[in-house]
Amino acid sequence: MSLSYGEYLKLDRLLALQEPRSDPAQHDEMLFIVIHQVYELWFKLLLHEVDRCEAELSGNDLFGAIARFKRLRTVLKTLVEQIDVLETMTPLQFLTFRGRLEEASGFQSAQFRALEFALGHKRPEMLAHYADPADRAMLERRLAGRTLVDHFYDFLLARGAAVPEALRRRDVARPVEPSPGLQVELVRLFRTAPDVAILLELMTDFDEGLQEWRYRHVKMVERTIGTRRGTGGSAGAEYLRTTLFRPVFPDLWAIRQQL
Repeated sequence: MSLSYGEYLKLDRLLALQEPRSDPAQHDEMLFIVIHQVYELWFKLLLHEVDRCEAELSGNDLFGAIARFKRLRTVLKTLVEQIDVLETMTPLQFLTFRGRLEEASGFQSAQFRALEFALGHKRPEMLAHYADPADRAMLERRLAGRTLVDHFYDFLLARGAAVPEALRRRDVARPVEPSPGLQVELVRLFRTAPDVAILLELMTDFDEGLQEWRYRHVKMVERTIGTRRGTGGSAGAEYLRTTLFRPVFPDLWAIRQQL
């Protein structure tokens, strides 16, 4: 018997994973579960694509990296659109089942934390929030590994850019910091290498998309629970606001006035 659509996608397992906990059942809990499960699938794809993008950058694959950042940006647009769906649930509707979440919180998403680490927003203290051995081991690998920005430096070196030695030897477990020396080289590439400039603009577009998603996420939380603390003891919207406007590629933003 040939492979069926349902078998290929494991739909019997996938569609059995939505298990509302409210009793009596609250209609909107299904929406909440589906949206967040889909988010985790998108986070899985984002990590998959970032890993491929790192290989393309270090391999000086300009056109591969261009295609990758286009895909990454499109996924981020989809994440924002999902917030529109979630916001069709009113605060009162959410409160009908919020207590059933107990200590569960989006703050605990190991995949999104791994994505942050991969993009250079590294905070070792975040490991304390993950007791599951598999999650913790995965995050420790991401924390100790090179970031997307470090692979970008490889690409720039291959394109003849004078990447400062401090960046080439930096501690990859530390957050990415802007570099005036690198900014000089980026301005030069913008002006002399139109094909590379296309990639640099797509990278900036991806960076803007990530910040857009963070902003919409904050406003959705504020709209739904206001100043209440988040589930799991997190600070809710207050914490999320601290994550806003942290660029992945700070040097690409710093040079805007020079172009």
